[in-house]
Amino acid sequence: MTTAPKRDPQAILASLLGAARQAGADAADALFVEGVSSSVSYRLGKLEDVERAESYDLGLRVFVGQKIAFVSSTDFSVEALSVLPGRAVAMARLAPEDKFAGLAPKDRLATSILELDLEDMAEPAPELLIERARSVEAAALAVTGVTNSEGGGASFSRSAVALATSTGFYGRYAATSHGIGVAVLAGEGTGMERDYDHASARHTGDLRAAGEIGRSAGEKAVKRLNPRSMKSQSVPVVFHPDEAGGLLGHFAGAISGAAIARGVSFLKDRMRSEVFAPGIYIIDDPHRVRGLRSKPFDGEGVANTRRALIENGRLTSWLLDCASARQLGLETTGHAARGTGGPPSPSSTNLYLEAGKLPVKDLIADIKQGFYVTELMGMGVNGVTGDYSRGAAGFWIENGEIAFPVSEVTIAGNLKQMFAHLTPANDLEFRHGVNAPTVRIEGMTLAGA
Repeated sequence: MTTAPKRDPQAILASLLGAARQAGADAADALFVEGVSSSVSYRLGKLEDVERAESYDLGLRVFVGQKIAFVSSTDFSVEALSVLPGRAVAMARLAPEDKFAGLAPKDRLATSILELDLEDMAEPAPELLIERARSVEAAALAVTGVTNSEGGGASFSRSAVALATSTGFYGRYAATSHGIGVAVLAGEGTGMERDYDHASARHTGDLRAAGEIGRSAGEKAVKRLNPRSMKSQSVPVVFHPDEAGGLLGHFAGAISGAAIARGVSFLKDRMRSEVFAPGIYIIDDPHRVRGLRSKPFDGEGVANTRRALIENGRLTSWLLDCASARQLGLETTGHAARGTGGPPSPSSTNLYLEAGKLPVKDLIADIKQGFYVTELMGMGVNGVTGDYSRGAAGFWIENGEIAFPVSEVTIAGNLKQMFAHLTPANDLEFRHGVNAPTVRIEGMTLAGA
């Protein structure tokens, strides 16, 4: 059973780092993560589950020369914490050398902690979570044509992260998350179709209403009834914003410093080249107020900042932590992310594709035959070559209008060409950690019946 900490995080981390140095570590850093979460599930008008959990986790990383070791613990008793530093140093002495190992340079560490308004101080009562879960499912079931439910849910979590290094850095921030979601089915027998909707926000005041989310899920499921499969052909493909966000995820993976250093990215030779069409901007912003992936410093204590990763179509930066930066002979970009049990690795924060100028209606107006994707399945993406092949469902576009639902098709292309022929609409909304407007990509292959 987890023992709750009896001292403040800064004191715990300072004690561990001091003990690690006394045990023979040349350098060390430590991470303290604490959290509380509550969740409620509701199905077919009945309360199914109410859960609440508290957690405390700690990770210590030590360096002996160029050798590294990690230890972690959820036990905060004096006895448990007292043995961690010596154990970590002993492990490090047996580890192989890593010539890229080391803490972040002192001059790159954050010197102030920005206030990003990530924490909602009011925790919702269990009764409010129950009402949200009940309401979101009831609204979905009220949509004509909805016949069953996989359940509605509501959740709340609060987490706090504290990081300290033997070079003198200490930083802490806390964040909350409210969530509501529901999944329902429409139709009967083998003709049933499923869809869902969900929302999350740092503050309860920014959360979409449960009734709106439920109605959306129900209407989406009903619209998918009686789908067709199309013959194989080459057509323009339009991605719903949620699925367009997935394309940004593939882009972020391709510019990760770890992938570039290993030479396993299809964009490894494209720095400062035109990867997207002129006019395209992709931004990573760790300091977005109330952002779902915001943080005032990265996982190594490095000061982070807003960056245009794609500027007017051109690639301007990799996503780098300290280790990948050293491998590439570059400086960290402040993109380190980490847990308590392993090394940092590069990761994006609030990543988004800037909106274009065309409304969605105008973006598809000239499409004689095309496909509007609302769901993607499978993981058929090759990060080395950029080859892309995913199962998909959505709606057929005919003469510039949404015509009928489509399922059991595959869309395929190569991300290099897909990025180069991507056009964004003007409907960008910030609902997730990765956000994009509706996008259109020319000349993709659709494989169907």
